Amino acid sequence: MGYVAVKGGTEAIEASIDRLKYERLKGGEQVEVSAILSSMRLLIDQVMSEASLYSPELAALAIKQAEGSMEEAVFLLRAHRSTLPRLYYSETVEPERMAVERRISASFKDIPGGQLLGATHDYTHRLIDFSLLEEQEEERQQWLQQYEGELSALEDAAGDGTYPKVVEYLRNEGLFETFEPDNTEPDDVTKNVFQFPASRSERLQILTRGQTGAVTALGYASLRGYGQVHPTVGEVRVGYLPITVPAHGGEDGDDSYYIGSVRATEVESFVPMPTKGPDGKQELRFEIGYGICYGQNETKAIAMSILDQCLEHPESDAPSHDEEFVLLHVDTVESTGFISHLKMPHYVTFQSKLDSVRNTRKGRDGHES
Repeated sequence: MGYVAVKGGTEAIEASIDRLKYERLKGGEQVEVSAILSSMRLLIDQVMSEASLYSPELAALAIKQAEGSMEEAVFLLRAHRSTLPRLYYSETVEPERMAVERRISASFKDIPGGQLLGATHDYTHRLIDFSLLEEQEEERQQWLQQYEGELSALEDAAGDGTYPKVVEYLRNEGLFETFEPDNTEPDDVTKNVFQFPASRSERLQILTRGQTGAVTALGYASLRGYGQVHPTVGEVRVGYLPITVPAHGGEDGDDSYYIGSVRATEVESFVPMPTKGPDGKQELRFEIGYGICYGQNETKAIAMSILDQCLEHPESDAPSHDEEFVLLHVDTVESTGFISHLKMPHYVTFQSKLDSVRNTRKGRDGHES
């Protein structure tokens, strides 16, 4: 459910909206959408993921309109998304075809193709850089020109940017179970109301568009002991996935059109699971938790992979294994909408409760006297 309706005096509401605009403009400095696009890519990535709409320009506009509020920006972008026609259905995306910008493994020091650190804050000192207060345009352009020259040479040597998946080498050794491809049409939670028990496609959709903080918090809770799922990250990938649509409304195949690429983060986590072997002795096997989301948002994708594996084992009593608990509480618009509706008028219900308390006290005081 979503609480968006507001009732009240028209003049008061219009005055409130005018005051909102005044608060945005009164500082005298305006952030252009182009500035948000060029300098707030990680915020844009989060908004696009939680809104289920890949459009950096519209996400930047929503951020400006929402004055930087994540929840409001996601709400705006989802509302706009609901008005758009769905013209095509893309063909199945193969993650192996990702043009990789960043690729690391916490499970192995050496992986086929090598570790690719890419752009990340992981290796920074996390100290405030006061030099950013006085950035000069000339120095910025000079640094960019020099770095882009070096980058161009590296990209020429890197080829098409695709890399093999780490897990495939483990499968070839028989260390991971191999499954037949499941070509069942995925469920779409944006067009149909899902019911419990949810399918895995529904669970993954809800997690990837879930609020980053909520997904991270529940993944962290599982790590701390509420489920005790402690994986090792097999591979984190950040890069661009090619999107194609079948020609003339046909089926997946060679006759298709490339319509563009989307930047995404993909995670495969290896989760140790104790089990009994054929001889009845205790042995260890691994399962895979999967996470993927728009843009570069590695923490969310890793937490998603934890929750994905948790929800595959509903027999556990931990809350992170309860799909109703997880799936109904990570959605950005649902959770913030329900909390925010408490600001709306509740005069009738509260007065009724007050009358009940007063009558109870009158009756008790009269009995005591």
